[in-house]
Amino acid sequence: MSYTSYNYLFIFLGITFILYTVFPKKYKWTVLLSASAVFYLINSGRLIVFLLLTAVSIYFAGIFLNKINDGFALAKKGLEKEDRKKLKANIIWQKKAVVTAAVLFIFGILLVLKYSGFFISAAEFFAGLFGFKPHFKTFKFLLPLGISYYTLQAAGYIIDVYRGKYRATDNFFKLALFLSFFPQIVEGPIGRYDLLAEPLYNGHSFDYDRFTKGLQLMAWGLFKKMVIADRANIFVSEVFGDYQKYSGSIILLGGVLYTLQIYAEFSGCMDIVTGSAELFGVPLSQNFSRPFFSKTVAEFWRRWHITLGSWLRDYVFYSVSLSKPFMKLSRFAKEHLNEFLGSLIPASFAMFFTWFGIGFWHGAGVKYIIYGLYYYAVMMLGMYLVPLFARAFNAAHINRNSKPLNALRILRTLILVVCGMTLFRAETVGIWLGMIKRVFTGFGGGTFLNDALLCGMDKQDFLIVILGAAVMLVISVLQEKGVNVRDTLAKQVLPVRWTVYACLVLSVIIFGAYGIGYDAVDFIYGQF
Repeated sequence: MSYTSYNYLFIFLGITFILYTVFPKKYKWTVLLSASAVFYLINSGRLIVFLLLTAVSIYFAGIFLNKINDGFALAKKGLEKEDRKKLKANIIWQKKAVVTAAVLFIFGILLVLKYSGFFISAAEFFAGLFGFKPHFKTFKFLLPLGISYYTLQAAGYIIDVYRGKYRATDNFFKLALFLSFFPQIVEGPIGRYDLLAEPLYNGHSFDYDRFTKGLQLMAWGLFKKMVIADRANIFVSEVFGDYQKYSGSIILLGGVLYTLQIYAEFSGCMDIVTGSAELFGVPLSQNFSRPFFSKTVAEFWRRWHITLGSWLRDYVFYSVSLSKPFMKLSRFAKEHLNEFLGSLIPASFAMFFTWFGIGFWHGAGVKYIIYGLYYYAVMMLGMYLVPLFARAFNAAHINRNSKPLNALRILRTLILVVCGMTLFRAETVGIWLGMIKRVFTGFGGGTFLNDALLCGMDKQDFLIVILGAAVMLVISVLQEKGVNVRDTLAKQVLPVRWTVYACLVLSVIIFGAYGIGYDAVDFIYGQF
């Protein structure tokens, strides 16, 4: 049951909203839990058992951590300072054992189901390097819906409990709702317990303003997904399906359109699910913040898939960079090199683990690891060249905040991102390299317009994509300038508001890529 389907939008969501509205406030959260269970069973069936295993494991781990903390609070009373230190050290060891076991267990489920084939192939490859030719039996498991998302969410929860950010909940069913809430289970955003617990568990009465804003955001998401992304997919699928038939200019356009497609689709999905959650008074974390206005690749990733980046920052990057070995490395580098390199070298190692994790999270294959390390290499190069560029700008008396220079930075970032997204979409790293080579050695711009019309899209299709992207750009420019488009629209008189709503809905109905002649396109990030 896709978020763009009739069954979700009109039947499932409608019934859930009615039940949520009529249920007593105290029990409204049970409606969300029941709806989430139904949604998961419809989409993943018996594979719900893996979600339950994850929920049960971190529930009991949280209860154990609560008991350890409570026991320490009682036991330390009246102890001398030295005895209290010994007791605290023992308590910390116990807590580390519990959280480590829980995290290893839930990530073990993810690794077995999603990555076992990759590890077996890697083992065969490395054995072959030493002259062995083993043939291990491979298993292909069905992936539970949203496993890459709810695993990170569960790990973040139990790590935060370990760190003392909040107490673990003693209600298993409320924890299950936190992990399985249906608007975010398919492709995020990855939630934090301290932000979601209160709005999920404390029922909300019907609010007309919240209701209309939720529907408004859902309609905007449907516009981005069905009018822009799904139509661009026609061209993208054709070009990436057999790039050797096309000139470099067509391949370049395919890369640009795929970048547009994945943004319109992923951010569109976030709008649909955020609007869905808003109907129930549950605010989901922002996952996109106009990434194509970024001046650097690092800034792009602070604006793109924000909740994944922030999760890896809080639980991987800081954990590595602030660990004792890396702190020692930092001090050594500062003493023997200089202050700049002393802070940058340890960060480089921590970022390597972070970006390796981002690539590996996306998929079980070398391509995805290279995808993560591509962005790592670009960022590292940029960071190490900062002093060189600073000296060059000062010598040339260039204003680093000038509009022309910022425009060039945005263009440079866009080129690097399109290159990375092309790798993400290509079947293999070899195909990606072949596509890049074709762009530089066989551009063939002279037949560009004729060739473009051979890729499944006619002139009307291109016009719709261009106009749709232009509308999306205008909204993004207004938001980048600080205009709250939703609030501004809400302040307009009723005829103006509803004219805009009607135009948005009609554009999806009339120009959406669905029905006869179109194949339904699954959400790209729903595969992870």
